[in-house]
Amino acid sequence: MRSKNAGPFWVTMELFMRDADGYRIVADEAFLDEQVVADLYRVDADTVRIYRIPSLNVVKISFPRPVSQGSLRDRDMHAGQHHVPLALLRAPLAAAGVAGGEA
Repeated sequence: MRSKNAGPFWVTMELFMRDADGYRIVADEAFLDEQVVADLYRVDADTVRIYRIPSLNVVKISFPRPVSQGSLRDRDMHAGQHHVPLALLRAPLAAAGVAGGEA
């Protein structure tokens, strides 16, 4: 997972999954949708964009920055730390032989 600056007004995060099974878990709208991202980052769900790219096992998420890049209130100029709330989400484990229910 990484987050990065997507210009002065947007943040983009990318979730790179090792394989198709991992991708299916994270790409599932029951786990990750615009409202989940909106709640984590305190943005309007209508402004969140999620791109699911199964051929690459990648989910890309973009949303407006809370303040413009480089402004006095900008606490993460390169958006390198924005991934943390998303990284703390507990994804369900695949049903194939994994005990414990959640990761």
